Amino acid sequence: MLLIVNRTRNLFFTGKGGVGKTSLACATAVTLADRGKKVLLVSTDPASNLDEVLGVHLTSASTSIPGVPNLSALNIDPEAAARAYRERVVGPYRGILPEASVSSIEEQLSGACTTEIAAFDEFASLLGDATTTTAFDHVVFDTAPTGHTLRLLQLPAAWSDFIESNAGGTSCLGPLSGLQTQHELYASTVRALSDPKLTTLVLVSRPERAALQEAERTRHELSAVGISNQHFVLNGVFIAQDRQDLIAVALEARGKQAVNAMPAALAKLPQSQTELLPFGLIGTNALRALLQPSARREDTIPSFQKDAGTPLPDLSSLVRELEGGGRGVVMVMGKGGVGKTTVAAAIAVALADHGHTVHLTTTDPAGQVQSTLAQSVKGLSVSRIDPVAETQAYREEVMRTAGDKLDEQGRRLLEEELRSPCTEEMAVFRSFALKVAEGTDSFVVLDTAPTGHTLLLLDATEAYHRQVSHTMSDIPDSVRQLLPRLRDHEYTKMIIVTLPEATPVHEAAQLQQDLKRAEITPFAWVINQCLSPLTVTDRILKARQASEGVYIDEVRRVHALSTYMIPWMEADPTVPESLRQVASAITVGKPAVSSGTGR
Repeated sequence: MLLIVNRTRNLFFTGKGGVGKTSLACATAVTLADRGKKVLLVSTDPASNLDEVLGVHLTSASTSIPGVPNLSALNIDPEAAARAYRERVVGPYRGILPEASVSSIEEQLSGACTTEIAAFDEFASLLGDATTTTAFDHVVFDTAPTGHTLRLLQLPAAWSDFIESNAGGTSCLGPLSGLQTQHELYASTVRALSDPKLTTLVLVSRPERAALQEAERTRHELSAVGISNQHFVLNGVFIAQDRQDLIAVALEARGKQAVNAMPAALAKLPQSQTELLPFGLIGTNALRALLQPSARREDTIPSFQKDAGTPLPDLSSLVRELEGGGRGVVMVMGKGGVGKTTVAAAIAVALADHGHTVHLTTTDPAGQVQSTLAQSVKGLSVSRIDPVAETQAYREEVMRTAGDKLDEQGRRLLEEELRSPCTEEMAVFRSFALKVAEGTDSFVVLDTAPTGHTLLLLDATEAYHRQVSHTMSDIPDSVRQLLPRLRDHEYTKMIIVTLPEATPVHEAAQLQQDLKRAEITPFAWVINQCLSPLTVTDRILKARQASEGVYIDEVRRVHALSTYMIPWMEADPTVPESLRQVASAITVGKPAVSSGTGR
């Protein structure tokens, strides 16, 4: 594989959720370690699943991986990083400043933006301070889905600029002295990211339209900030073994069509390909098989036994359940790449077809909703929460309200604080609250960001209250009512989308537990892209179909109050008609049966 041969010390794996970043990052790390290199594997994803893939419990400290002598791994824990960051900033002032002043600093450090910058500090120390990784020949980063990663990689320059231009000495992260000490580290991180002899950005995609478009967007945006040493990996390429299998032939054709329409600039990058394997990439032996064909064993392939359980209802049954109240919020959540955008768009189209007024929108930084729904539908409006536009509007409103009451020096200090990267988090959150408020008299379908970023957004509620109290005269009613609305199961119905595979199911289960701690109970689970209800004869597809049963059974018996299934479909769902097919389970094989229940 070209990626392994032409390697730099630092390797970043990024791309749209679900394209196989973690599998490729882990397989690369294992392969390098097997070749005698000392390797550190790091996850920057708030919803990391390195533990499950490697089969070992990881913390924020480097842990040796059993069976791979030269490999160590760690998860950057955002919450632990935030606690350490707060104490590092606040500690020097205890016993020196009045208790009220210390409490004020602690309050400023309680927001989601503090969590983000604290996690970034951990990341920067690994990349920008070479002394922390001198024991390793390579550092391999498994990053969050693209939108969050773009923000992460752009933070060094954003914070360096903010520190240099801020003259007031404070920020939404407390006293700037806490940031000034990191200034050189951030600058060093920028240099490391931009050095083609030191760092390679690995763009990962599946042979799918949306994933390839996302890879091109990432290529362009990171090139614009100086990260130009990029390598493209087309992961999971499928070639039908049985030309009589209609599903297999259609899957191959759909992949070829997407690749042939690949953006030209992306196609020009140095490129590697991996094939779709008939088994899941869990455990070091399976990971070796991805990049080392000689390591593949027949015992990794499941026996061809199709799940014979009670058929699950399709998405049209879920839509009938959702529309009972005639209005409200439908919030679609899950691991990146499981099809949240498609499911959200299909639900929105179905509700509009039934005569309801529907607003479909997204909180995902990657914003794929508008490209997924390429044509208009009567009764359906589509939008995206644009971080740039929302941030500008937020700054203008704060200066018009809170700034109007300040003198000239106070206004300058407020303007400086609003240039902080944290302002974007507050602006997006406010817009999110406004969208949820629209559910009082119509349907709002929210396509959310991949799991970790969504949880940061939901966790920001109390922090947002404090921030608004600091910068604005009044908290908007939409923000004040947000948590009660999200907790009201009659008003907001949370839909968790997953795939019939180990990692998506288990990450969705963790998401459900996190929501329940916030007193939010999911309404239903949707298992997407299932081969189980279809008739297949291709060897690889039969093996993958056989492996689905255990995860479908786990969802319906252990996790979900009610469960719905969507089969794999031939059409790329980008127009209303194909989205209607998603809702009614029309496909080239045997359709899903609209009967049966969940747990």
